[in-house]
Parts: sequence; C-alpha cells; structure tokens
Amino acid sequence: MNIIDMHCDTIMHFYDGEHLNGMEGTHINLEKLVQGNCLAQCFAIFIPTNEAAEHHGITDSPEEYFDKAYAAYLREMELCKDTIRPAYKAEDILKNHEAGFISSILTVEDGVTLRGRIENVDKFHEMGVRMVALTWNFENSLGFPQSKDPEKHMLGLKPFGIEAVLRMNEIGIAVDVSHLSEGGFWDVARHSTKPFAASHSCCRSLSDVSRNLTDDQIRAIGNAGGTVGVNFATNFLRPVTDWKTDRFVSCDIVIEHLRHMMDVGGKDLPALGSDYDGMGAEMEWRDYGGYQMLTDRIADAFGDEMAEKICWKNALRMFNDIWK
Repeated sequence: MNIIDMHCDTIMHFYDGEHLNGMEGTHINLEKLVQGNCLAQCFAIFIPTNEAAEHHGITDSPEEYFDKAYAAYLREMELCKDTIRPAYKAEDILKNHEAGFISSILTVEDGVTLRGRIENVDKFHEMGVRMVALTWNFENSLGFPQSKDPEKHMLGLKPFGIEAVLRMNEIGIAVDVSHLSEGGFWDVARHSTKPFAASHSCCRSLSDVSRNLTDDQIRAIGNAGGTVGVNFATNFLRPVTDWKTDRFVSCDIVIEHLRHMMDVGGKDLPALGSDYDGMGAEMEWRDYGGYQMLTDRIADAFGDEMAEKICWKNALRMFNDIWK
C-alpha cells in the first residue's frame, strides 16, 4: 500500500548534521521510506522557540534556525536525488512515482518567522513550502496555540493570521491547524476558501488532550474538503497516566481513531500524519520500515478501497485542491 504521511520532524536530524541515507535510531531514513512504500512524505521544518529551544539546545534565532534547517533539507534532497525528489504540485507526486522516485513535500511547523509580514508567506511558497502549521505551542504573529486553559484555548486568530490564511489560499499553501487554539481553528474554518488540514491530530472523544480535535472540528474539516492525519503519539491515541513510560501504540487503536474520523467527518477525511521523529511512542509496527503492517491491518478493517483513501488518496486529493 502506498503511503502519504502528512507530518514528520526528521529535518531536525538533518539540522544536527545527520543524513537521510544511513541515519540510525530514527523512525525515518531513506531505507525505511523505501521499505514502507512511501509515495510522499511531508517533511516539516519545526522551529523550536522558548522552552523548546532550550530543551533542544538551540541558540539560533527562529530565522537563523529556519535558514539552517532549510539548507540542510536541500542538502539531503540533493544527496538522495536518485531516490527522492521534491514535489510542488499533486501531479509531481504521481510523476515522481511513475519515474520510480519517492516525493518529498516541504512544510513548516510554526509560522513564527512570518513576523506579521505577508510577503514572507510568498517567500515560503517560493522556497517550496506547501503546508504551514500556523502555530506550535506558543503565541506568534498569526494567533495562539492550543491550551489546557479553556479561555486561552478559545483565543482566535490575530488580524495577520486571517490575512495569512487568505494569502495561503490564493497562492497554494495548505493551512494546517494542528497545534492551533480552538478559537483559531474556527477562524480558519470561517475564513478559508480552500480545504484545510490537521496534519497530525487525533480524536478528542477518544483521548481528551487539548491537541486533539472535537467531533465538531472533525466535521468542519470534512465539510471543507480537508483531511486529518492521525498522530501516532501514545497520549493522543489513548488516555495514559505517564506517556513517557506508557508508550505502546497498537494498530487497533490507530484504526479506532480512523474509524471515528470517518464516521464523523466522512470517508474523504481520514489520513496518516505519524509525527515520526517528533514523538516517543513504541509502535507495534516499529517505524516507517514497518508501515505495511499497519496498512495491512487498515485494509483488513476497512477494505482495500477505503484503505487506499486513508493511506494516500485523501491527502493527494486535498493537496490537488489546494495547490492548483
């Protein structure tokens, strides 16, 4: 089964000087992408700020970090060009596949470097960015992140956030609401003229964490023609007392979230958004190289036609609608 995975944090390893071909101890490397039957992988430039920067030992400014991470991504695409090629349109993914190549889609996790300047949205597009998560876990010029505090969780987009969403719609960048406050989510739903995505989120009704989506949010994404990529983080999938020690993720619990997404948002909604190399789950299928164990189980649960929609066709259809 082909795979389009909507989110990973593997670029952080490129930034640290590691190479896609030959990396060890990561969920993703070049060999695992091939083994897992990758059609296209969304590689996110996650920009650590505040406590996250301290945790990762990052002293660069967000702009400095972005530039270095982007250069490292381009380096790896050049080094691995015999196996993986960038994709900028949905048709590029299919053309690359026909030619025997995996596709790489560049995304950004946290629009902090936009700094309230609309020309920076266009710069992202010119650099090949095709999806942007408006926030990570901190406030920026676009809006506010999800929060356990109900009042903060309902804070909406800032005026620049609305302007940026509309510009992304115009030029062909997918708007990603994973990590966004619920208030910001509903602003995206009201203002976006194109489908939008939650690239790596799960169902709040099955695991009550603020990063997960309520049924109303899932329904809104489905009504807009968007997709939700199920995240493989343990506490997103099931309630845990301590996600650092209780880390096992089964195929069955992923399927439970996919089934709920489908029941609430429709058959065109569910997709895959692993968060590989950005979370510490111990998955039954291990890593990207074992992805086919999960996809086989998805096919057993839903049939081959629906499994193809989940594993790649829903994401490809959405990207095609946005990137035209």
